[in-house]
Amino acid sequence: MFQRMRSDIQTVFENDPAARSKFEVVFTYSGLHAIWAHRLANWLFRHRWYSIARVISQTSRFFTGIEIHPGATLGDRLFIDHGMGVVIGETCEIGNNVVIYQGVTLGGTGKEKGKRHPTIGNNVVIASGAKVLGSFRVGDNAMIGANSVVLNEVPPNSTVVGIPGRIVKQDGKRLDRLSHNQVSDPIIDQFRQMQEQIDRLKKELSIIQEQQQTKEGV
Repeated sequence: MFQRMRSDIQTVFENDPAARSKFEVVFTYSGLHAIWAHRLANWLFRHRWYSIARVISQTSRFFTGIEIHPGATLGDRLFIDHGMGVVIGETCEIGNNVVIYQGVTLGGTGKEKGKRHPTIGNNVVIASGAKVLGSFRVGDNAMIGANSVVLNEVPPNSTVVGIPGRIVKQDGKRLDRLSHNQVSDPIIDQFRQMQEQIDRLKKELSIIQEQQQTKEGV
């Protein structure tokens, strides 16, 4: 247990250049406190002490601003930076060496039973305000951009941005904007359809005007 706690503290130093001392990290980093509280709550949850586990998780939420359901599975060397507003759902699974920034939600999309929260791979970075919603996998080494809303599976080594999330880079290469690997943006699609309709109406109006001018000339 103490070895894992030392690893957690070292993870803070590796990810946050503002960390100055172990004393400061242990007593002032809310992300670290939330992870440690979750380990106790998760142990109780797995041993069917559900109510006590929830009390611990909610107490941790009150003091840290980070809500982690006791049933969630957290990997090693997880770093939650600042953390205010972070929500991690019950069936969420997080791999090793993951970085999560403030305002991130790893949640579900409805009242479905069973696995309903995302599985996050290893070495994933989820930027501020991102929402990852649903039971799918975010592959290893993926990066989720700030305020993105991810509703579909993310391949390994990918960068996702936007609402809804679109893959803009994979395996170090930028994707063509017409790539089928990207998630369709309904807003852009709607604007494209409106523009096509406007162009068609302009052509029809031009034809009507020409016919009118011809009649007047006759």
